[in-house]
Amino acid sequence: MRQVKHLLDIKGNDIYAIAPEVPVLEAIKHMAERRVGALLVMRGEQLIGIVSERDYARKVILQGRSSAQTAVSEIMSSPLLTVTPETDVFDCMRLCTESRIRHLPVVQGSRVLGVISIGDLVKEVISAQAEQIDQLQRYITS
Repeated sequence: MRQVKHLLDIKGNDIYAIAPEVPVLEAIKHMAERRVGALLVMRGEQLIGIVSERDYARKVILQGRSSAQTAVSEIMSSPLLTVTPETDVFDCMRLCTESRIRHLPVVQGSRVLGVISIGDLVKEVISAQAEQIDQLQRYITS
């Protein structure tokens, strides 16, 4: 099976991040502009959390808080589950489903390399299964 580094090669290593003191409203605007479901929360080069659409819905909207007056640090998810580029895609899928999370930051040492989503993982698993089925069909018919 493929490793996370393969997914980053395919989707690119774009890192969308925001500072913890920024209002949630600005974070949501950044997510919408970039068409992503989450942003890394970074203090300088240090990864300190992740803020997602789900965090926004649960911790701002449902609690009747103001998006403009609530800081990202108040709603971000932390501590984070992270993976390395060498992590197997199936291990990431298991981690996401067992932990009920949708985004995994990819780190190497203290350096952030990117983020993979549950959608990236599902696409990769389906692709791998299709390849295996194709190989089995060729084996059977040859």
